[in-house]
Amino acid sequence: MSDGERAPFGGPGPRLRLGGGIGVDPDAIARAEAALKSLSSNFETWMSDEIVKLDAARARIDAEGWIAPTAEGLYMRAHDLKGLGTTYQYPIVTRMAGSLCKLIGDPARRLMAPLALVDAHIAAIKRSVAQQIHTEDDPWATAAAADLEARASAAAA
Repeated sequence: MSDGERAPFGGPGPRLRLGGGIGVDPDAIARAEAALKSLSSNFETWMSDEIVKLDAARARIDAEGWIAPTAEGLYMRAHDLKGLGTTYQYPIVTRMAGSLCKLIGDPARRLMAPLALVDAHIAAIKRSVAQQIHTEDDPWATAAAADLEARASAAAA
């Protein structure tokens, strides 16, 4: 595809630089990295806000029961944490929330998930955030994540 030619999806094709290759604007990358760094001071607060939402979803289960709408609400919170954990510099939370998503991700099987195992995932996520355990360098977090993943896989089988 030549410069300016339309891509198959209808958008403009990639801009080619003189001498070949696709152009990357290093200044744009630097600006994006600077913007992300300036936001990073908010990550702890935002992660705490996500934990509050997770707690609220779990409290709704206590109030209304482990039924499709409450389970869906909890799944949505876990899915959000799975996506936001690494962004907010908590890759261990991404891993734990991913395991919870695997456990309750299928709406047809969601209500068969053992609530005690759901609670174990929630407790591990909350502990990781409360103790500011960001990575898998922490022996407890690594062991907890591996145990949760194994138990979720066994429960889903």
